[in-house]
Amino acid sequence: MLPGIARFLTQAILGLDLSSHLGASVEFFFYDTPKVLMLLALIVFFVGVLRSFFTPERTRRLLAGKNEALGNVLAALLGIVTPFCSCSAVPLFIGFLGAGVPLGVTFSFLVSAPMVNEVAVVLLYGLLGWKVAAIYMGAGLAVAMVSGFVIGKLGLERHVEDWVQAVRTESLANGGDAPDQQTWADRIDAGALAVRDIVGKVWLWVVAGIAVGAGIHGYVPEGFLAAVMGKDAWWSVPVAVGIGIPMYSNAAGIVPVVHALLEKGAALGTVLAFMMAVIALSLPEMVILRKVLKPRLLAAFIGVVGLGILFVGFLFNAIL
Repeated sequence: MLPGIARFLTQAILGLDLSSHLGASVEFFFYDTPKVLMLLALIVFFVGVLRSFFTPERTRRLLAGKNEALGNVLAALLGIVTPFCSCSAVPLFIGFLGAGVPLGVTFSFLVSAPMVNEVAVVLLYGLLGWKVAAIYMGAGLAVAMVSGFVIGKLGLERHVEDWVQAVRTESLANGGDAPDQQTWADRIDAGALAVRDIVGKVWLWVVAGIAVGAGIHGYVPEGFLAAVMGKDAWWSVPVAVGIGIPMYSNAAGIVPVVHALLEKGAALGTVLAFMMAVIALSLPEMVILRKVLKPRLLAAFIGVVGLGILFVGFLFNAIL
């Protein structure tokens, strides 16, 4: 149905030739925009219901007191479903350390939460299929787990800012979570609120990302990206990561661009590395983290996560 509507709007309403660059771009935009927004709203609703079971306090307590290996795995998995992003880095970091969560485990969560979130996975599934979504989720979780484990083993706790070391959260004195008294009606309301809040905030990013993707789809010559971002260009992965870090976007805005890049022949590993760099190592997140991390620890975080992303890019370019 959507392909027919997109062709009708492009040809009959706008009078554009579908074989032209502009026509192909506009048809791509009309087709992808409603599909992605509808898919996003549906999944955000169900994840919003799921998130009602995970308060910040409960998440901290789930992670506190675990050995590092188990903690890194659990933290990365919780990052997928908990309602946190890089903007929450400062209060989360303080709260996690105050609740006794090890430094490495905290970093596993902080990498996973923005990078392997439900928006990224669902949009990848809707646009590129379950295999690409599963590859991205598995690779992202691996980067989060390994990065947290390595940072934990480096013994860099003293490089957390002094004022953070002095903070202790009230959760330590409270002695436990309040009983969960939400009804299913409350949880459904939470799902609807999540749609209004999350989709309301990211829909412009989605439309902007689709517009960029539409331009790539219609105007970038076939084979061009295969030469620039293909498997044979060994330098494409580090260049893609270097380009992605200073960009300011989120999963909702970058996934449609990823879709268009892959359609034009870019290698999957290179594109995944680009996407991970944009989401997990963005410049705004580094600025926020600098408030709680001394330069050496921040540099270690960037270096470890960056090397993990590079490894993912090279690995998938080699095996796929």
